[in-house]
Amino acid sequence: MTLKSNIQFSVIAHAAWAPGLETEADWRVWPNNEIAITGNNEPAVKAMPALLRRRASVPGKMALEVAYRCLGQRTQIPTIFSSRHGECGRSVDLLTDLARDIPISPASFSLSVHNATAGLFSIARHDHSNSLALAAGDSTIEHALIEACGLLADGEPAVLVVAYDNPPPAIFSTFADCNEQPFAWAWLIEPPRDNPISLTWSAQNTPFLPIENEPAGLEILRFFIREETNLERTSNGQHWQWTRHV
Repeated sequence: MTLKSNIQFSVIAHAAWAPGLETEADWRVWPNNEIAITGNNEPAVKAMPALLRRRASVPGKMALEVAYRCLGQRTQIPTIFSSRHGECGRSVDLLTDLARDIPISPASFSLSVHNATAGLFSIARHDHSNSLALAAGDSTIEHALIEACGLLADGEPAVLVVAYDNPPPAIFSTFADCNEQPFAWAWLIEPPRDNPISLTWSAQNTPFLPIENEPAGLEILRFFIREETNLERTSNGQHWQWTRHV
């Protein structure tokens, strides 16, 4: 017998950003392939003080941009920053410097950890709310939502979930299993009410097969923007089923 588990939540605010797709209007047409993620521009993150903004990496700035847009003036909201690759670009630079006997930057070292962006966000907003950083391979976003719903079950009225990634450095190209693209999006979720989304999962052992589709974060975002009723994914030994209840 296959055991299934599930969570359910509602999205009450959302935001997204990627190079070439910076406005809500851009994202409305993106799912139909009318506009593509392209270029190497960075978000302005104008809401963050410049001293802290300059410390953030490119993926970090994308995550911060959507987090600010989604939360607005809300405070005391727990946050979950989820990224498959995180700050691996900064880490590779540090390791390369070490291999060349070049002294590493203390600032770069402190910002290479997975929760660096979450820390900058908390400091900039003077917000002491619960903050988590999470990575779980191709199913990073599913695990972020499970963690977020756990916080809701513990009594939090709302949780901010930020999903973001940047293509990892070329040294990792041998291990690529999708068409990596830069993106960031954020959902402010609360316990289920009108038209909730549910996520159900069960164990499913499948062999690893390299794939050419888009990253999981964009696949899930496409499901959300299109207001589709169903999305099924298999990764990390689990079968994931997303369902929108209408």
